[in-house]
Amino acid sequence: MISAKNTAASSPDAFKDDVRAGLGKTKTARARRRPSTHLLSERGAGPQRLQNGKQITWPRYSPVTLPQAKPSIRLGLRWLCRAFIATALALTSTTAVLAASDDGKVTDFVLDNGMQVVVIPDHRAPIVTHMVWYKVGSADEQPGSSGLAHFLEHLMFKATSNHAAGELDRAAAAMGGSINGFTSSDYTAYIETVPPSGLAEMMSFEADRMRNLTLSQEVINTERDVILEERRMTTDSDPAAVLEEEVDATLWQNQPYRMPTIGWMAEVARLSGADAFSLYDKYYQPNNAVLVVSGDVDPETVKALAEMTYGKVARGPDLPPRNRPVEPTQDTKRAVLLSDVRISVPRFSTHWVVPSYHTAKPGEAEALDLLAEILGGGDGSRLYQALVVEQGIATEAGAHFHGTMLPGAGSAVLDATKFTIYGVPRGDAKLTDLKAAAEAEVARIASNGVSDDELDRAKARYVSSMIFAQDDQDTMAIIYGSTLAAGGSVKDVQEWPDRIRKVTASQIQALAARYLVPGRSTTGYLLPKTEK
Repeated sequence: MISAKNTAASSPDAFKDDVRAGLGKTKTARARRRPSTHLLSERGAGPQRLQNGKQITWPRYSPVTLPQAKPSIRLGLRWLCRAFIATALALTSTTAVLAASDDGKVTDFVLDNGMQVVVIPDHRAPIVTHMVWYKVGSADEQPGSSGLAHFLEHLMFKATSNHAAGELDRAAAAMGGSINGFTSSDYTAYIETVPPSGLAEMMSFEADRMRNLTLSQEVINTERDVILEERRMTTDSDPAAVLEEEVDATLWQNQPYRMPTIGWMAEVARLSGADAFSLYDKYYQPNNAVLVVSGDVDPETVKALAEMTYGKVARGPDLPPRNRPVEPTQDTKRAVLLSDVRISVPRFSTHWVVPSYHTAKPGEAEALDLLAEILGGGDGSRLYQALVVEQGIATEAGAHFHGTMLPGAGSAVLDATKFTIYGVPRGDAKLTDLKAAAEAEVARIASNGVSDDELDRAKARYVSSMIFAQDDQDTMAIIYGSTLAAGGSVKDVQEWPDRIRKVTASQIQALAARYLVPGRSTTGYLLPKTEK
């Protein structure tokens, strides 16, 4: 039996149960799991490994799609657009957008042991979302141990010195709740959604497994096999996932984002319990964690419960700053091609290294966010209108700024991030022609900028998305949790709408010209494989 000097437990998901069943293990009753969301990587918010084994991205809010104006009613629609924009901007002009939608505001405080706590009251339904975020992810792993953070996340759903494996699952299931967890490049999070009466018990379980994890060699071996099978099922069997890994490994020359969150197969196979505990003992400490509680709670109750549970966990050693290898200036154009017999329709995606909210100069990340929205954020975007509607050479076309603070994305990152454009050809259209047409739209913004009308509509959609985000307590918890776990603050989240409103058209044009340079891009091509 291997145990931490001081540690905790929980339980695996339906995917893991299926894998274990295949390994001859007995399946047991599980708490109801929150269904996953699996979006195309081009539209997603960065890779994360969810407990159901999927690589996921949190859904982005698109609350309003403005209609495309027809000539006969152009004036009416233009007036409606302006009215919508004015209304959306006015809704957030005097108060913090992310204050709770009910009778309370977002509250944050720090326990004596250094654990950050954020409380987001919402009393409309008797439900509470409880999330613990650890400031460690796959980008914090040592060379040769890829997948270790994800491996540890799996092991966290095992026994502790105080609870048998599966007790957390059964406790959540008994109250009709759900539990889960996920790993990303920059953080690892654990989630419970329960009635308010179950909050204290969930806190007790999480505080326990923070420092009381115990593992047998059998458990370690089995869970490692589960992850190897997870990789075979979700990555190695999916040509798009394989290509995404290869593109990231090519795009990032020095930054650890080049390593897959689930890990390379050969390195995962060598992970040990000692490896897991080395990460656990270093990073799973209250002063390296963020607690977010959203829903039918009040700050005073949460603080009292947190002090009785998490507050009893001793503070760990102060960790050094998360200084990682810096990505060098890129001066080459690179391409990654994957042909596969399972692919019937080709596609491409082109990526550039750009600043994130954590590394950008003031206003840059917000401008990149809006650039992605104008260029490829939906049916009214430039790429969609030009390539799908007008030229008819694509069935899909869009753009994405990875690391956005857009509600629901949950993808805040610590280091530089990437900007992506993508497309899927229609009919007999050639992939090379589609890519050239997409790059022409990028070049048009870099040369001529964007119109005030485009920018105003994009701002309105983004600001209103923050208003709509208040309707989902999970989304609110993810926004705050991911931001704080990646080095941001509550103030950063609450001031985001104001910063979005301040972005100018000239900023967007300048950033497109500076960063979206064809000669410094990496393009992935997913192609059908034809037999000769």
